[in-house]
Amino acid sequence: MEKSKSKINQIQAPTYGNLITILSIDGGGIRGIIPATILSFLESELQKLDGEDARIADYFDVISGTSTGGLVTAMITAPDDNNRPLFAAKDIKSFYLEHSPKIFPQIGGLLAAVRRTFQALWGPKYNGKYLHSLIKEKLGGVRLHQTLTNVIIPTFDIKQLHPIIFSSYERRRNLGVRLSDICIGTTAAPTYLPAHYFETECSKGSTRGFHLVDGGVAANNPALVAVGEVTKELHKKNPDYFPYKPMDYRKILLISLGTGSAKVEGKFSAKRASKWGVLGWLLNSGSNPLFDVFMQSSADMVDIHLSVVFQALRSKSNYLRIEDDTLSGTVSSVDISTKENLADLVNVGEQLLKKPVSREINVFFYYIYLLYLHTFLTWKCLDTGINKNHQLLEEINEFYGHTDYTIL
Repeated sequence: MEKSKSKINQIQAPTYGNLITILSIDGGGIRGIIPATILSFLESELQKLDGEDARIADYFDVISGTSTGGLVTAMITAPDDNNRPLFAAKDIKSFYLEHSPKIFPQIGGLLAAVRRTFQALWGPKYNGKYLHSLIKEKLGGVRLHQTLTNVIIPTFDIKQLHPIIFSSYERRRNLGVRLSDICIGTTAAPTYLPAHYFETECSKGSTRGFHLVDGGVAANNPALVAVGEVTKELHKKNPDYFPYKPMDYRKILLISLGTGSAKVEGKFSAKRASKWGVLGWLLNSGSNPLFDVFMQSSADMVDIHLSVVFQALRSKSNYLRIEDDTLSGTVSSVDISTKENLADLVNVGEQLLKKPVSREINVFFYYIYLLYLHTFLTWKCLDTGINKNHQLLEEINEFYGHTDYTIL
C-alpha cells in the first residue's frame, strides 16, 4: 500500500513532456451507471499496475462531467480525510444501485400514474429532497478549489440565460463555491427536478447568486467544454502546460464516456410528433421528448465536432468516445429506477466494454518517453490489433504503467 502511494505521488505534470489527459462524462440520469461501470473496470486495471490505492483522479489532469456525470466527477475527485478520493470507481455503481430508487421513486398503479402526470404539469416530477440531502451528506463542505485534480462542471443559469461553467481553472472567481451546490445545480433536469438557487461570496467580499438548472441544457456532453478550458490555459501559457501550443492536440488524450442513447432507427417518429402539443412534447410514454431531443443532439454535435477537429489536427487516435447507441425500452429512460432496470443498465455497461471501439479505432498512439526530463522524446504507433473497448482501456493502463504520468 505504501509503495503504491509513493509511486502515484511522484507522477509529474504535463510540463515534463507528458500528455494532457482529459476524462469527460455525459449526463443521463440513472444511465450514469453505464460510465460508472466502465470507470470501475478502468480503475481496477490501473490498480493492477499501481496497487489498490490507485484512483481515477490520479491519472487525469482534467475530469469533466455534466448532470449525473458531474456528480460522478465530484465523487471521484473530492478528498476524504486522508486527502484521497472520496469514492473509488467501484463504489459509484453501488451508489446508483442503492440510491436511485429513492431519488426517483417509482409509484405503481394506474391512479398513481395519472396523479404523477398531473403533478408534472404543475411542478417537477420529483421533489429532489432525498438527492439534495444525499449530495450534501456525501460532499459536505468541500469547495471547488479543493478537488484532487482539475474539474469542469457545466450548469445553466436560467436568470441570466447563459451557461455557467464551474472550473478549477477559475479558482479566484469560484473560490467559495461548494461542490454540493454545483452538483445539485447540474443535476436539476427541467421537469424532473427543481432548479437550484444558492449564493457564494466573491473575492472582493460581495455575494453572487446562481439560479441553476441541469448543465445538459447547454452541454450534455462536456468534452468540448473541457478541451476549450484546457486550450485557454495553453493560450495563457499556464506553467503546468507550457510550452505546449493551443492547437497541438497531439499532446491531448481525451476519453469521453457517454450514458447511452436510443436506437438509431428511432425512439420517436415524425408521424407521432406531428400530433403532439405542449403536453405531448413534455410527457410521452413515460419520457420527455423535448428534453431527450435537446440532450442527445447536444451530445452528438460535440462528438461530431471533436472527431473532425482531432482528425484535422492529425490527432484522431488521441480521442476516444465510448457510447452505446442501441438502448431501447426502459433502459433508455433517465429515471426508471426499478431493480430490474438498474441491473439491465449495469449489463449495458459490461457489454459495452466488449463491443468494437467507436469508429473502428484499431490503433492507439502511445507516447513512449526515452529520457525522463524530456531531453528528447519520441513516439511510435503500436499496431496491437485492438478492437474492443475493454482491450483499449487495458492498453491505456499498460501505457500508464510505462510512463511517469500526470497529476495536478
